[in-house]
Parts: sequence; structure tokens; C-alpha cells
Amino acid sequence: MDYKQIYKEWMTNPYFDEETKKELAAIADNDKEIEERFYADLVFGTAGLRGIIGAGINRMNIYVVRRATQGLANYIKKQGGENKGVVIAYDSRRMSPEFSEEAALCLAANGIKAYRFESLRPTPELSFAVRHLGCIAGINVTASHNPPEYNGYKVYWEDGAQITPPHDTGIMAEVKDIADLSICKTMDKEEAIKAGLYVTVGAEVDDAYIAELKKLVLHQDCIDKYGKDIKIVYTPLHGTGNIPARRVLEEIGFENVYVVPEQELPDGEFPTVSYPNPEAEEAFELALKLAKEKDADLVLATDPDADRLGVYVKDSKTGEYITLTGNMSGCLLADYEIGQMKELNGSLPEDGALIKTIVTSNLADEIAKHYDIRLIEVLTGFKYIGQQILGFETSGKGKYLFGFEESYGCLIGTHARDKDAIVATMALCEAAAYYKSKGKTLWDAMVDMYDKYGYCIDAIQSVSLKGIEGLAKIQEIMETLRKKTPEKFGKYEVLSARDYRKDVIKNLKTGEVTTTGLPNSNVLYYDLSDSAWLCVRPSGTEPKVKFYYGVKGTSLEEAQQMSDEFGKDVLAMINKML
Repeated sequence: MDYKQIYKEWMTNPYFDEETKKELAAIADNDKEIEERFYADLVFGTAGLRGIIGAGINRMNIYVVRRATQGLANYIKKQGGENKGVVIAYDSRRMSPEFSEEAALCLAANGIKAYRFESLRPTPELSFAVRHLGCIAGINVTASHNPPEYNGYKVYWEDGAQITPPHDTGIMAEVKDIADLSICKTMDKEEAIKAGLYVTVGAEVDDAYIAELKKLVLHQDCIDKYGKDIKIVYTPLHGTGNIPARRVLEEIGFENVYVVPEQELPDGEFPTVSYPNPEAEEAFELALKLAKEKDADLVLATDPDADRLGVYVKDSKTGEYITLTGNMSGCLLADYEIGQMKELNGSLPEDGALIKTIVTSNLADEIAKHYDIRLIEVLTGFKYIGQQILGFETSGKGKYLFGFEESYGCLIGTHARDKDAIVATMALCEAAAYYKSKGKTLWDAMVDMYDKYGYCIDAIQSVSLKGIEGLAKIQEIMETLRKKTPEKFGKYEVLSARDYRKDVIKNLKTGEVTTTGLPNSNVLYYDLSDSAWLCVRPSGTEPKVKFYYGVKGTSLEEAQQMSDEFGKDVLAMINKML
């Protein structure tokens, strides 16, 4: 059927509720809007669903969620995992409680026990809960840091990580096979509860999760001495981080935690920000104002599902607050965690590993080299870091020390298999206490790290291209670069080009071709002269194409200037392509 026929089906089929039909009736004269909502199914990708909330097959609604859950249930049964159950969490977004309830009732109707959290919880706790409860899978209803009109549906497998091959393709195939939405099962909630197929979880899992985080503290002695002096401003950005972040900081001994009052309570409208993303400068506006009033040492923000952490630190010499990119905070924590593991234990495991994604700073490479540990590079997406941890456990070879990606996400410990901003909040505050014991601030530690490992500066330029035309333009940009490798980007010469879709690396000087060794992905990466690099990939969660890049200078000032200049060159290149 074409989009007009599907629209008509939704308007006339008694399966769809009256509210849905009323919403669709309001766009009856808007053919473009009808096409946007019905031209294709909202894609169930390698992590699940993400899209604008609304009626239609290309939107997030109870029917699309039910279809995704029915597909998941069908796959679980084929894997023989229906007796293990599925745990479900959700965030503060519009329709998150409703979507999580629909998922639970669909699972129950398929004879699979659903463990649904009593109220909103962060992504990392969902990841932890999958293994803690012994479930076959997990579902998290969240659109992370996307604008308010979005929601999403992430699927986790029994190792606690987001689905990877073969489970991702298996689940995707089951979802795709459901052509008729009315065959998706559901049942009455009270009946599901009586049958023991709908179980509410909460405090017990919370307590177990927080207990695991507290085991990861390396320098309780420093917290005991300086925890009462360090001033921390924190904002959950209207999301899930408020209770667990404050709880863990209080329990380990930080007494001066000031929460931004305007952003403390959950609110899916995100009224104080247009974009609830700790990468965005506007997200910190209220927090920085409070920080100046309280003379805070550090300023922290978690995104709505609390898997990403944004950071500002105070430079005691100037009194200014300096933003740390995800690369900076990730490297700062990697160096602290790995360095202190070595200092406290006398050595590091011989098979210890630091894991990063391909678009993450080369500063991580230098840290791994310094500590003589293995550096593992994976595709963008924390699930690939989780996949490495699972590989270590199943093979008995390899010891996870730290993993992070440039998009403000890291994991300390292996209690979860996704990035965890709650444990990162705890660890960064601990690091502040440790460096205070050495007479230093976190910014001092950051500068010391650059001096020690090299002045690598990394950044990103991106462009949003929404709708059908936008999707086509993103593909056009990728194919243009794929067909003909540029000789230069800005002033930097291209030395080699990696195409992760074709699994090839070509040395432009020698013509030698080798393989990437990583899964198929629509990503292009260029090694450039003077230790620079550039990577291009469509976002997996937003209608964007992203250009990541990095440079290396002889001083922090020079490297920043080089990065700014390269950023302008990249932006100019993007504009030519549009």
C-alpha cells in the first residue's frame, strides 16, 4: 500500500483508538504531513526505535511500540528465553510511562514476564537490572538527549548491553515480518499481574545498583578528608539522574551538592532548555549561574536518561569555568582510574584494556601507550564496548579497565554494559577530592595530562537534515565522499581512507588495501598529515550527518587554534555539499 492507503486504513480500522483518528483527521488536508507519517515504517534499527511522537507508522506511538515488542517476544521465544523475563525502564519524556506499559502488557500477553520499574530510572540502572534480575532482555523507553518531541525504545540483551549481532538483525527481522499491526498481542493489566506476568520493581534494584557503584571508589580516604569542602553544582536536566546521582554522592561523603532548582524535577517538556543535551552550552546556563553564586569547584549535568555527563571545571587561577568535552572528561577519568589502579595495586593486569570508539580522541591512544595496556578501537556506539566486555568474560582473556566515547559517555566497572553518567559523576567528584589532596584542581589535572601525553584537541561539526529530503541528502553526502576520496581536507593531506561499509583501508601513498576488521557501518574515516584525522558518519539517533575531527599541536593554545581553523574548513566543505 502507498502512504495514502495506509493513512486511510488507520482512519477506518476499529483497531486504532479514537484519539489517534482524531489526530490524523486534523492533517487530512496536509498531504506532505501524511506522507511524512506514512511513507515508511519507523525503522527498528540496531538499537531499537527513535522518532517523533505521533500517529502513523513513521512515528512513536503505542501501536509502533506494540509491534516492536511483539517482534522482540517472537525472537525471545525462538531463542528459548521466554522463562527468563524482560525488565523495562523509562525516562521523563512524553508518553514514556504509556509506552513502557504497552511493552509490558504485550510481553505478558506472549507469556513473558515483564519486570517494569515503578517510576523513571536511568539507562545504566536498566543495563544493570538485566543481569541482576537474570532477564533475557531489557527495554528502555527513552530518546536520550533528543528534543522534547522525540521518544525512543532501546533493546538490551541478557549481557546488559544494547543488542549486537546476531540478536539485533534477528529481532529486526521479526519486527519487519509483522505487516498487520492488529495481530500484536496485549492483555489487561490486572490479569497480567494476577498471572504473575507483570511485576513492579524499584527499591531493591536501586539499592543493589548503588551498592555496586560504591565498590568502585578508589580513594575513600580523600573523600573523607575533602568531601565536605568540595562544592558541586548538579543538574539532571529534568531527567532521571536526580535521585541516584545525589544519593551516591551523599552516601560516599560529599556534603555540598547544589541541585539547580529549575531543572530538578522530571519534565518531558524540558521547559528550561530547547535541547536537553549536556553537550549544548545552553544546558549549563542555569547551572553556571548557581555555580558562581556558590563558588562551586565543578558543575555537572546528566542528560534525561543519565547515560551522558557534561562537565565544567573551575580554573582557580582565573576563576573562570571551563567546559570539558566528552573527549576531555573521558581521558581525564581514564587517566585517573587506570593510574590509581596501578598505584594502589602496584601494577596493572597484563591483559588490561582501554576501549574507545573510532571517533574518540587519539589522546586515549597515548594514555594506553603510557600504561602499556592494550587499546581496542570499536565502532561508534557503546554497545560495541559492551560487546568487548562480554568477549573478555566468555573467553577468559582480557581485563576491562575503562571504556568511553566522545559523546560524553563512559563506563567505570562492569556492573552495567552501557555508558553510566551516575558512576561518572561519582568518579569525577572522587577525582576532584584526590587532586585536591595534591593541591590541584581538575583543570590543573587536565593541563598536566596534556603536557604529559600531547596536545590533542578534538571537535565535531554537524548538520541537521530532517524529513525524506534530508535523509536523501545525508546519503548523497556519504556517497559523494565514498566515490572519490578528497586529496585534502583543509590544509591536511589525506594519507589513508577507511570505508567501514566496504571494510577497506586504502593507503593513498602506496595503494595498499587492507581490511578494517570491524562490522559493516556507514562510516568514512581519513588519516591526515600532521597527526590530524577526520571521520564522517550519519547519526544513529538524530537526522544529522556528523563530521568528527582531531588535531595535535605543540601547545594547548596552538592545538586549539589549529582545531578552530580546521573546524572552519570542515564547515565550509559541508556548506558546499548542501
